Amino acid sequence: MGFPTYARGQYQVSFEERIDFHRLRRERIARTLEAMRAEGVDALLLWKDENVRYLSDLRAIMIQYRSTTTYGVLLFADGHLTLFASGGEVARAREVMPWIQDLVAIPILDERGLVETVLNTEIIPRLADKGVLRGRIGVDGMTYPQMRAYQSALAGAELVDGETLMQRVRRIKTVDEVAILHEAVAVADAVTQAAIDAVRPGVRECEIAGEAMKVLFSLGGEFAHLASPFVASGERMSPPTRFATDKLVRHGDLVFIDIGACWNGYFGDVGRAVICGKPSAMQKRIYQTVYEALQAGIEKMRPGNTNEDVARAIRATAAKHGLQDHFINLFIGHGIGISPNEPPYIGEQTPGAEEVVLEPGMVFAVEPLIWVPGVRGGGGVRLEETILITEGEAMVMSRAPFDERLLT
Repeated sequence: MGFPTYARGQYQVSFEERIDFHRLRRERIARTLEAMRAEGVDALLLWKDENVRYLSDLRAIMIQYRSTTTYGVLLFADGHLTLFASGGEVARAREVMPWIQDLVAIPILDERGLVETVLNTEIIPRLADKGVLRGRIGVDGMTYPQMRAYQSALAGAELVDGETLMQRVRRIKTVDEVAILHEAVAVADAVTQAAIDAVRPGVRECEIAGEAMKVLFSLGGEFAHLASPFVASGERMSPPTRFATDKLVRHGDLVFIDIGACWNGYFGDVGRAVICGKPSAMQKRIYQTVYEALQAGIEKMRPGNTNEDVARAIRATAAKHGLQDHFINLFIGHGIGISPNEPPYIGEQTPGAEEVVLEPGMVFAVEPLIWVPGVRGGGGVRLEETILITEGEAMVMSRAPFDERLLT
């Protein structure tokens, strides 16, 4: 079966096949177990939100600054999975998640004593029952109290890198993951369009963000790609201020919008810049450079090329316009899926980023950002598309319009 090519609709219906959620869960677990066997991992003890969602499909209240202390999973090589969930979620989860057979209520694991109690009463007995107290246990993110408790109580085990294992498991999307991503990107397009439609002289950046967020929640989105919606106008985009403020949009301002959407646990990421009024020659030069660089990068996004090939094409296009030294000091693109931002990265400037060969099923958000200081009305532009790697040319999943006034 090939990858879906468009967003068919968010509802489950009887008249056509859309998303098979049971197959989705089976395939994600199967891929994880295969990776565990390949790396000799006996169990995974994971607390990062994206890994918990990937393995359990738990949708729960998300509290800012609480990743790694509120929800967790313990997966064994035989496929047995335990879900650790905040006590406020357990009754509901038992009622609506029949695929989870082993569900444990836990407190928020911020205090050392609570960490040790859950470890001693819930985790260690399960590890002992499976005979892996002296095995290889993959872990991901954790607080210092968690790390010390694990090191002490699991001294006979070998704690290994479960985070990189899960990043590689999540890298290639299944057919159903792509179908969900299409829906998420469709919502992100609608959110972006609402923000574009709200741009006018005299409106505040936060009001634009508010209109976009209304559409996000009206369409059943879980939350935005960013915890703080990114709306920056005029001089606030050069250098970028990466959250919406009370600044008034004025005639001649470039306005950048990056909000995105999460639907059914997967993220669509779309970024657009528009002009409020009439652009200057310099604003058009920057916009056209970013647009052409983005298209050059997309053209390179084919199997067999690497993420660095994509980055080189983007930078080379900027160099043709004399703006190669004006990129933001950040990557140019990133993987996306059940996490809004994950490896592999495109154009990461810090040494150490992995160079990978592109394969069908990878999904990226590609987002070159160039900013030039001292431009009246702002000289900062980012344009962002969500891209699926296929057997042939890349599939651009996002469809929000570009600003023709800046392209002509």
